[in-house]
Amino acid sequence: MTEFDASDVHKFAAELGAAAGDVPKKMRPVVQRGALNIKKQMQAEAAGHRRFPAFPASISYDTQSSRSEISAEIGPDKDKRQGALGNILYFGTVKNTAVLNINAPLDDEEPKFLKAIEDAIEGLL
Repeated sequence: MTEFDASDVHKFAAELGAAAGDVPKKMRPVVQRGALNIKKQMQAEAAGHRRFPAFPASISYDTQSSRSEISAEIGPDKDKRQGALGNILYFGTVKNTAVLNINAPLDDEEPKFLKAIEDAIEGLL
């Protein structure tokens, strides 16, 4: 009969269990940094337009977290000056095409965000 020493496996499992509690603390800054980068790029892309000069300042972000989820909402705040133009500028109307690309900042941030998540998780182990 083959014998197997599982003490290292049990030790590793205990380390993973301990690290799991640190995941939200490590991930919140990653999500916040990604959201800030996306916000800044959205503002930069919206800047300099003669017809909506205040629109870039309406772009903001907010993060929320719980024990099991961390999320960010990024985009124009309709309560701020020219913020309500967001739907028109990003999605267009029946008569006008979109002026800005809402997906480009997210697409640009994605590889950096995934790398930051990978680094944060690696730092836990």
